[in-house]
Amino acid sequence: MTTTVVSGSEGEVIPEGNEGYLSGDSDYLFDQDAVHRLDIIISSTNLEILDSDPAAENYVEARLVFEGDTLSPVGLRYKGSIGGFVGCTAGPFWWDPSGAKTCTKLSMKIKVNWEGRTDRFYGQKKIQLHSMNSDPTQLHDRLGYHLFREMGVPAPRSTHAQLYINGDYVGLFALIEQIDGRFTDYHFGDGDGNLYKEVWPLTCDGDVRSQSELLSGLKTNENDNPSAVITQTFAQSIVDASTDEDLKQVIRDWMSVDEIIALAAVDRAIRADDGPFHWYVNGNDCNPHNFYWYEQPNSGLVSLIPWDLDNAFDNIINNTNSVINIPDDWGEVSNDCEPFSSGGFFG
Repeated sequence: MTTTVVSGSEGEVIPEGNEGYLSGDSDYLFDQDAVHRLDIIISSTNLEILDSDPAAENYVEARLVFEGDTLSPVGLRYKGSIGGFVGCTAGPFWWDPSGAKTCTKLSMKIKVNWEGRTDRFYGQKKIQLHSMNSDPTQLHDRLGYHLFREMGVPAPRSTHAQLYINGDYVGLFALIEQIDGRFTDYHFGDGDGNLYKEVWPLTCDGDVRSQSELLSGLKTNENDNPSAVITQTFAQSIVDASTDEDLKQVIRDWMSVDEIIALAAVDRAIRADDGPFHWYVNGNDCNPHNFYWYEQPNSGLVSLIPWDLDNAFDNIINNTNSVINIPDDWGEVSNDCEPFSSGGFFG
């Protein structure tokens, strides 16, 4: 292995690095007292592919340089939901991002397990770099996840990192732990269970999600003939609960009460209004987003994991972000659990 010089030139080499990333602990990567530097070396052709259509979120080949070591090749792409691209692409509609990159920085994902690579980068398969373009404090992710973890909620580790591309400084990014099998191994005593992204156990009509719907969001065990029976049984228990006391008992049986209360308390304290407690309506369907569910295989408990806190804290004093604002106070039901128009996103 050789280490490429951090510059715009291609093919120039310096002596081999020490490959510390292979055996290094993930705590080093997410050290709260460090601001790591990450360098991306990418051909002008591949960079143009990314910059011409960031919202396509297609990986291209690149190299990652970190503390004298080079990982080559890795996959690189821009990332983000609608909010991550607002004002940062040339297309005419902010709610349908398209066109070329117009912002200095955009959130990026580095795929270490690119093209069958089995190496890990400080135990990680993927590296999340969030641009924080909508966060003037540059602290929402880091502080929010810290508060969740301090209250006993399984949440990603987050710190800051400086990103350079072909030797040019791009900016400060939030370096956030990818929620995948490495995450579950680190945060849970039994990390081999099913992890689902943005699939609520019940539909907006109160029906149990089908196995195919749940497995469409599966992020672990995809190749192991997976079953969603734990989450489906949990959901069915909710459906079968006929009284408030029955429902409370379901929570006691299936979740850590302390954990879910702590999650709700922090979520509301930091006004993470774009999270699992905000359901968006799309035609006849409605769903929340920015969350994961994890099934703990030994205990049979399920855990709700927060994700994407860039807009947290926005609405603590005023409803600064009307698009994500949750109009009801905690425990208030103003429309008998039926959808209603609110905020600035299409009325």
